[in-house]
Amino acid sequence: MDILHLKTFACVAREGSITRAAERLFLSQPAVSAHIKGMEEYLGLALFDRTARGMRLTAHGQRILAMAEHTIASHRALIDEAAMLKGRLAGRLRIGVGGQSDTALIGRLLRRFAEQHPEVEVSLEYGSSGATLAAIRSGVLDAGFYNEAGTPGDDLATREMARFPIYLAAPAGMVDPRAPLDWAALGELPWIFAPASLCCGGAAEQLFQAHRFRPRRIISIDRESVMRPMLAQRLGIGLLHGDTALDAQRLGEVDLLCVAHPAVSQLFAHLASRAQEPLFGAIHAALGAAHP
Repeated sequence: MDILHLKTFACVAREGSITRAAERLFLSQPAVSAHIKGMEEYLGLALFDRTARGMRLTAHGQRILAMAEHTIASHRALIDEAAMLKGRLAGRLRIGVGGQSDTALIGRLLRRFAEQHPEVEVSLEYGSSGATLAAIRSGVLDAGFYNEAGTPGDDLATREMARFPIYLAAPAGMVDPRAPLDWAALGELPWIFAPASLCCGGAAEQLFQAHRFRPRRIISIDRESVMRPMLAQRLGIGLLHGDTALDAQRLGEVDLLCVAHPAVSQLFAHLASRAQEPLFGAIHAALGAAHP
């Protein structure tokens, strides 16, 4: 049993799932299962109850988790101290991934950063743009990718990774895209609607204000990624990001009615107050290589 087994055990305990832990650790599900089984056999204890909802710590597992987390923290502190003595970066980098971020870019960034700074432990946290931004500001995350339809706050250091428009889309044939838009008639249709804290939700609110109407029926969603399949099921009209909208139009899934917002930026951000920390200089160097 080594430190990797302890990290795997702690991750499964946090996530409550072999599948999610494998995604966080960049390991296969069989490898994660083997680590847990190996720990249980080595200790002679059942650490988890396997349930239909996932992995639940046993009473013994809860006690072992506290000690495992202490051991992991001590191990990280030892590595950090040794790296500092050698003049190399170490520690933990927590990156948020909000909105519909470029997974290929993130993969290149992680690979480049791991090659240059192997002592830094990197973890990804997926969520909405609003949640990612809040976690950066609260210190839960060190940095993150998020979508910004307005102007970033002065408390942030940002780097634009991409820019895209937002389109108002309707299931194919539901609204004639060649006719002038009748906003009152559109207000009678169901709208699939994200919170205003998400970029599509904010763009929708701007449409409502600009054209002085409010949809009579709203289908609320909390993730922009589910908008396209809901449009494909003809549940209502809604907003789609640039490439997603154009691809759906090309496949005949939707008609694009108008540009709801001309330019949303996908940003990489961290607190401006941390800009001089060596870790962030290393991140931007890796980003420069991954996204010239």
